[in-house]
Amino acid sequence: MTLYHDESIDHAKRANIKPGLHVAIVLKKDQPTGRLTYGVVKDLLTSVANHPRGIKVRLTDDQVGRVQAIYV
Repeated sequence: MTLYHDESIDHAKRANIKPGLHVAIVLKKDQPTGRLTYGVVKDLLTSVANHPRGIKVRLTDDQVGRVQAIYV
C-alpha cells in the first residue's frame, strides 16, 4: 500500500482527523528539530476545533504529538 501526503487537507482542523488515519506527527522532544514520526491515529487529544500547531493525537503505538501531515 502506498500512501500520499494530501496537502489539501488542513491538519490544524480537528474535524479532519479521525482514528485510523495515517499521519505524520512531531513529538514534543522533536519540536526543536521538526523530526516527524509516522503512524496511525488512535485517539484525538485536542478538544478545540482548530489548533495552529496541529491537532494533538495519540498513535496506535501510544506516542503523542501534533499532526503535521495527513496521508491517504
